[in-house]
Amino acid sequence: MSEEKYTLETVRSVKRWASNLFSFTITRPTHFRFTAGQFARIGILADGELIFRAYSVVSSPFDETLEFFSIVVPDGAFTSRLQHLKVGDPLYLEKIPYGFLTLARYQQPAPHDLWLLATGTGLAPFISILQDFDTWQKYQTIVLAYSVRTQQELAYIDKMNEIQQTFGEGGAEFYFLPIITRDPLARLNQRLPKLIELGRLEESVNLKLNVDSSHVMLCGNPQMVEDTKEALKSRGLVMNRRGVGNIAVENYW
Repeated sequence: MSEEKYTLETVRSVKRWASNLFSFTITRPTHFRFTAGQFARIGILADGELIFRAYSVVSSPFDETLEFFSIVVPDGAFTSRLQHLKVGDPLYLEKIPYGFLTLARYQQPAPHDLWLLATGTGLAPFISILQDFDTWQKYQTIVLAYSVRTQQELAYIDKMNEIQQTFGEGGAEFYFLPIITRDPLARLNQRLPKLIELGRLEESVNLKLNVDSSHVMLCGNPQMVEDTKEALKSRGLVMNRRGVGNIAVENYW
């Protein structure tokens, strides 16, 4: 890859959420502009070769640093190295952002209720979207459903409270629904498509998914995305194409 396509940035912080989950921030070059929901391509030097992977940006478009959320893939060529990041380490950043998991893609139906459905590190773009005042002013209701396997994997819980206090006043009504699939005692403990099929997500917020009003974004495990799409379609919702439709997904995984 040509050096004209990337910059060399510096790790500013690292946070371990669980043995297989961590987040990190890097310096943000002045030229790097992105829309909430987009992803960046991060690079490391491994055995003399630059390896790049896509990571949704956690940060607000207005933050001074760029934050990312990562899972550790055992024996993965990228994350097996990335998990050992330390403050001060160098990372490469492609100069342009990518992706269309942004609210700008929705033209019809008009904004009313926004459903953000994530598993694992798929939470990242939704944190960015929720740190934009426009999101809270456009919608009457915002639902964030975040599915993990165990309680220990529930990351960014304090951030959720901070976001609601900072951005939510006078804006949309906000519901945060943690889902812990391996905890039989959790209030919600089934996979997202099953919760949609049974109507339990809607019951939790007293709001119906509606083809005429709902915008639904999916990000996370590819199997979850596929199965949840089908569950939503069975309820009459349709994929968003050329600005029209309910369901938007991220396909970089």
